[in-house]
This record gives sequence, C-alpha cells and structure tokens, in this order.
Amino acid sequence: WTVGYGGDAGKIITKTFHTTSDPCYFPNMRRRAFQLDNATMTLIILAFVAFFFVTELLPLAVTAMAGAIACGILGIIPMNTVFSGLSNSTVVLFAAMFVVGAAMFHTGLAQKVGVTVVKFTGTGENSLMIGTMVVAAALSSVTSNTATTACLIPVIAGICKAARIPVNRQMMPLAFAAGLGGTITLVGTPPNIIAAGALRAAGLRPFGFFAFAWIG
Repeated sequence: WTVGYGGDAGKIITKTFHTTSDPCYFPNMRRRAFQLDNATMTLIILAFVAFFFVTELLPLAVTAMAGAIACGILGIIPMNTVFSGLSNSTVVLFAAMFVVGAAMFHTGLAQKVGVTVVKFTGTGENSLMIGTMVVAAALSSVTSNTATTACLIPVIAGICKAARIPVNRQMMPLAFAAGLGGTITLVGTPPNIIAAGALRAAGLRPFGFFAFAWIG
C-alpha cells in the first residue's frame, strides 16, 4: 500500500509499504511469542522437583541434582556456577553438623543418652516425654536439629517398644523440642546459618552464636 503526504515546496512524496500474511515474515515476533523468561522456567523446574520430592519416584539426591543441572542447561544460571554453592562455608558447616549427628548414632552415644533418660525419668509416658524433649532440645542446639531428630527416633522408638508406650505420642514432642532447640544457637537449624551467611555476604555484621537464643 502507498501513502502520499506533502513535502517541502509543495512536492508530493509517496512511500510504499509491503505487507504479507505469512507469519514467518516477522521471525523475531514469532520467537518471542514462544520464548519463556527465566522466572517462568524456574517455576516449572521447581514444580517438577517438588513433584518428584513428594512422590519419591527418583532418589531425592538425583532429583535435587537434576533440578540444578536443568537450570544450567536452560541458561537460567551459568553452567560453571551450578554447583559452586556447595563450596560455600554455610553449606560446609551444615554438612558438618550432619556428620556429628551421624557420629552420635554410630558410636552408640545416642543409645547411651536414651538409657540415661530412662534411668532418670522411668518408663512412664509423661515423664519419658519430658525427658525426651529436654534431651532433644539440648542436643539440637549444638548440632543440626534434623540430624538430632533422625538419631533419636530409633532410640525413642526402642524405648517405647520396651515400655509398651505408643510411639506416635513421643514422636511429635520430639520434633517440637528439636525445632525449639534449633532456635537457641546459630548452628541449630539451617535458616539461622543461611541468614548469617547472607549478612556476611552483604558486608553486614553476622549473627553471634547465641544471638537467636534471646528471641527464639
């Protein structure tokens, strides 16, 4: 189609524009229509990872690694930084707390703690619950609360079986006490360590070891 308009000195200037019905005539527009931004792709990956975490169709470690690799392949993050976070001091500290918790179980310390609890509290349901909560809170304050719970579950289950006490009535108090103990110190729970690491990375003063105890 042609458009005419007035120019200088009364001249008529015409310009012809060509159009086409072919959608491939605008390749850039077509490409943008089907291109997902990084936020959308990340949300899709997160949905897949959450699905496999819940269903456990794949081992949890495989699911976590696959999600990170997918972010690198799709260009959401650079490939050379996909696993760079594993060298972060916060991650190393968190992993070390798991090692300490596992050592408690494999060396028999957790079992000895359980025997000591029974010795002082007896096999009564309420007294055993109180003793379990105190021990769980104390141990989770200096190790990972997740590792502490994992180590004490078989011990408490064995005590409950021997004393003929329902196990489910002891597991929830154990979980609550471990969560509470984790808020006492910096290393008790992963969010505390992550928050301190974020402050340090931002150039701010990080939390002290017992900073959470005043609030938690």
